[in-house]
Amino acid sequence: MTASDDPVLTEVTGRTGRLTLNRPRALNALTHPMVRRIAETLDAWEHDPAVRTVVLTGAGARGLCAGGDIRAVHDDIRAGGGAASAAFWRDEYRLNARIARYPKPYVAFMDGIVMGGGVGVSAHGTVRIVTERTRLAMPETGIGFVPDVGGTHLLALAPGELGTYLALTGQPVGAGDALRCGLADHFVPAGRLPDLLTALAGRDVHDVLADFVGEAPPGRLDAHRAWIDHAFAADTVEEIVDRLLGSGRPAAQEAAAALLAASPTSLKVTLAALRGAPGLGPLEAVLEQEYRVSCAALSAPDLAEGIRAQVIDKDRTPRWSPASLAEVTDDDVARFFAPPAGRPLRLATGAAPQEVPW
Repeated sequence: MTASDDPVLTEVTGRTGRLTLNRPRALNALTHPMVRRIAETLDAWEHDPAVRTVVLTGAGARGLCAGGDIRAVHDDIRAGGGAASAAFWRDEYRLNARIARYPKPYVAFMDGIVMGGGVGVSAHGTVRIVTERTRLAMPETGIGFVPDVGGTHLLALAPGELGTYLALTGQPVGAGDALRCGLADHFVPAGRLPDLLTALAGRDVHDVLADFVGEAPPGRLDAHRAWIDHAFAADTVEEIVDRLLGSGRPAAQEAAAALLAASPTSLKVTLAALRGAPGLGPLEAVLEQEYRVSCAALSAPDLAEGIRAQVIDKDRTPRWSPASLAEVTDDDVARFFAPPAGRPLRLATGAAPQEVPW
């Protein structure tokens, strides 16, 4: 493998350490070795006085990161019962917590597609920059999974029920709505990102931002806040769907259709995870919950089936089990929040989150 083939490129230019996710043909989807490489590099740069700022970028023109390598998750479930995926998530969630508490400015260029695991390595950063090309989403319910990488923590903090809407429908949003939901901090036109990167090599990020930040294109969510907040405040997914269908608004009908196409189990587990996240406290506690949920998904039928339908066979007709919301019981949901069969993830809160020793 040549340096240019490395899935994570690292370089230090002036005061800036740059991490580039480098799998453009796979939309920079994260693998376990990539997570480890990022974590190792952050550890090294934390103690390097020459590195004052870390910048995360994605190779290629399509986006920062489309998420985790879900094809690998599918193959792992089929071949090994999901043990490799559980190990990957353990390190990935530790990395998400590490980024959130990194002691140096961590600047994420959230340009283009930013989904799933891509949100995890960017939206916990110090300075989160979106562009006119940003398409941000947590689309997990459509593949029989649940928002993870701290996504339930972030979305639970969004205004009103916007986070619930995004988590359940998986709908992508642009720069304006990402800013509105608290998933990003600043808008910078995509064409100015190279100049911003150059400026960061010589000056601190907060000294240069004002020269590059602009006004984001208008979002679309605020115009729909009335029906979103009313429908998604319901206590059950069934009631959310009923309220959407009864609103008479075309956009609400589309949201209902998205829910009815998603995994019924994933929808109910996602709603429970979101509702419970604020009471858990810090990000680390939410990541611990997400690890329990993610590990439980490995032994449930919908994750492998959803990936098969969306990515492997691409027939777009997943056969969910249970097939309807009415068939998903409270016990079915509770099972996802039970401790995993293996060692649970326990993170200590601190500048460099570590697993709590046993």
